[in-house]
Amino acid sequence: MTSSSTQGIKTVLHPVSDLGKAKAVYAALLGVEPTADESYYVGFDTGGQHIGLVPKGGPQDMASPVAYWHVPDIEAKVAEVTAAGATVKEAAHDVGGGRLVASVVDLDGNVLGLLQDQ
Repeated sequence: MTSSSTQGIKTVLHPVSDLGKAKAVYAALLGVEPTADESYYVGFDTGGQHIGLVPKGGPQDMASPVAYWHVPDIEAKVAEVTAAGATVKEAAHDVGGGRLVASVVDLDGNVLGLLQDQ
C-alpha cells in the first residue's frame, strides 16, 4: 500500500503542431472557449478537467498526450513510483502559481504526469 493516494486524472496535455488550428478543434469538441490562450499554451477547463495544448510538445518534448495525476505530495509520489520501478523523465518543478509538475516513465515506456497544486 502506498502512503499517498492520487486525486485522479484531472489534466491532460496534448502536443500539437499548429496551435491555432488545434485551438479551434478543441473549442468545438469541448464546447467552451479557452481559459488560457498564449502563444506557448492554450488551456480549456470543462467538466472538472483541464485540457491543455502544447505547441510542438513544449519544453518537455511530448510526443503524445500526457495524463497528469493530481497528488497531494508530488515528491512523495515520485519517490513511491520510482521505488516501484518507474524512472524520472522530468523532475518536479514549479510551473507558476505554486503548481508543481513532474513526469515519470513506467516499465513499458508510458509517460505518467504528476501534478500538485499548492
